[in-house]
Amino acid sequence: MVLSENDLQICFHTALGLVKEAGLHVSKAFHSMKSVTLKTGDIDLVTETDHFVEALIKDALKAKFPSHKFIGEESGQDKPGLTDDPTWILDPIDGTMNFVHTYPSTCVSLALWVDKDPEIGVIYNPITQELYAAQRRRGATLNGFPIRVSTQMDLTKSLIITETGTSRDEAKMNVVKANIATLLPKVHGFRMTGAAALDLALIARGAAEVYYEFGLHIWDMAAATVIIREAGGVVVDTSGGPFDPMSRRIIAAANHELVNQIAPMLRQIELERD
Repeated sequence: MVLSENDLQICFHTALGLVKEAGLHVSKAFHSMKSVTLKTGDIDLVTETDHFVEALIKDALKAKFPSHKFIGEESGQDKPGLTDDPTWILDPIDGTMNFVHTYPSTCVSLALWVDKDPEIGVIYNPITQELYAAQRRRGATLNGFPIRVSTQMDLTKSLIITETGTSRDEAKMNVVKANIATLLPKVHGFRMTGAAALDLALIARGAAEVYYEFGLHIWDMAAATVIIREAGGVVVDTSGGPFDPMSRRIIAAANHELVNQIAPMLRQIELERD
């Protein structure tokens, strides 16, 4: 389905309004007592606010765009695969563990993909009131001001962001630790914030040069992909090949030169697709 420029503008402003509305609920609940349940393991958490925000945004999108599809983290089995149809992709609270601990790195991440390509991405941290937004071919912004990736091309002078993820499978953890051990002597440093969408947004704003991770889901990456690309960066597979949003593997970098330096050093993890 082809969306006109006017259609996309309506979608973009709808997305902005919805993440801001959702952010009010997230910030209100941030310092409150939370009802926490487990999903796939002891450190894979979900709260009542995750469910509330997802329902809020999903219902609003279904009412305004009834022909569009929807993929959300908390939607259980109601997860259609990514098709050519206009598809909204939502992480209602990225960084749920941070949210539970009142660590202020948490956000609402909402994207619109059409023909399996990202058209719109919005990431909002209501605690710091940082709003990242992008439309394809229209640039990326932070709170309305243009952002660009770093100009650094030397991995040894680069700041790297990654996460350990929620899997505690011993074989996977060994690869995670091995990759950090390999890279640490060859880079400026490592950072982990606990929220993949915000990690990726930091690449877009030029605060770090490379992000890589194994084990994410499409809702972690969907909005940030267009934001990074519109800020001048690149998004690829951890092997350095073309990015597949359903593969659960990603390198996001300021440029291809950094990808070419880091990708050969990464031990790969094969994961079940989304």
